[in-house]
Amino acid sequence: MTLLLFMAQAGLGSFLVNVLLMSLVLMGAAYLLNGVEIEDFPRAIIVVLALLNATLGGFLDFITTPLRWITLGLFSLVVDAIVLMTAAYFLKGFTIKNFSWALLMAIFVSIANVFLHFS
Repeated sequence: MTLLLFMAQAGLGSFLVNVLLMSLVLMGAAYLLNGVEIEDFPRAIIVVLALLNATLGGFLDFITTPLRWITLGLFSLVVDAIVLMTAAYFLKGFTIKNFSWALLMAIFVSIANVFLHFS
């Protein structure tokens, strides 16, 4: 549902550009972080699409709303790390050694997301 709303608002071309840019960000994060490995670029695209469609992430955001308010949104990084760990568990060719690396990757992706969507 969220994916369809995003595509309707931004247009399909903009959606594809965002998916490709976030896939490049994930590949860059995997290159810079020793504890994260992504085998190839199509796997990065699958991870991005899994994150965009992650009902788990939306559900966890909803459940942890009070914690996000108390921490001024920083708990969202923990939710993102949990979603990344879940994606790494289910997707072959995408590995994260432990939660610390997932949290660092979530921080890296969040910072990149700020720069990519700054307008």
